[in-house]
Amino acid sequence: MLSILKCILKNQAVLVSRQLQRTLSSQTEGETRIAHILKEKFTSATSLKVVDISGGCGVMYEVHIESNEFKGKRTVQQHQLVNQALKEEIQGMHGLRIFTDVPRE
Repeated sequence: MLSILKCILKNQAVLVSRQLQRTLSSQTEGETRIAHILKEKFTSATSLKVVDISGGCGVMYEVHIESNEFKGKRTVQQHQLVNQALKEEIQGMHGLRIFTDVPRE
């Protein structure tokens, strides 16, 4: 737990800079893995963004996903679907922020 906190604190100082640099480069391995899992689970997703918000440590992620599969479901139910899809990945995470939405027609 202490090592996770140290990693997060260490990287917070350079997080903004790294995120700016990463917009010009490829995703981290963790971001790619999580995005792949979510693309397979939510095949009607119209928008998907996965960001490692731990500064590259791979212990905290933010997921933004828009899918018709969320239609008619409350936010908590939408988040439960994402959590279920990522249940294996979540075991190694410190935190996960989830933002879900239904595409506007």
